[in-house]
Amino acid sequence: MNKTAAMTHLKPGDAAPDFSGVNENNEPISLKDFAGKKLVLYFYPKDDTPGCTAEACSLRDHYEKFLSEGYAILGASPDSPKRHTAFIKKYNLPFSLLSDESKQTLLDYGVWGPKKFMGRSYEGVYRTTFIINENGIIDEVITEVNTKNHASQILAG
Repeated sequence: MNKTAAMTHLKPGDAAPDFSGVNENNEPISLKDFAGKKLVLYFYPKDDTPGCTAEACSLRDHYEKFLSEGYAILGASPDSPKRHTAFIKKYNLPFSLLSDESKQTLLDYGVWGPKKFMGRSYEGVYRTTFIINENGIIDEVITEVNTKNHASQILAG
């Protein structure tokens, strides 16, 4: 497998780009909904695939710890709300997932672009997590995501 480095132009200290879309219930969701809270905004390629499932379950398994430290969690991918609903139900995820079928948020955060896998080139999501503080400023960008231990990566940071 050929890992492609994240291409995001964003760095700690930058204002987090605003986003708006719908969650798994087709309800509107935007960055403004998290004003005054710390947000773990994680971008992942596809619901119900091995790496994405491991990442989501790592965050799920430590969800209470995130809450106790004042964090909200939001996942984002180009999957549809319907796919997100099935993924959430299957793995009992306690947080929402942003459906970015237009890829606008992915582009704004610099996490969509050319990738290679087994010699094949395609466009896809660069697995990246942004830790956004209460004031909407990016505190940390994680581009080398350890899917099985992602919660520990974030909480140790």
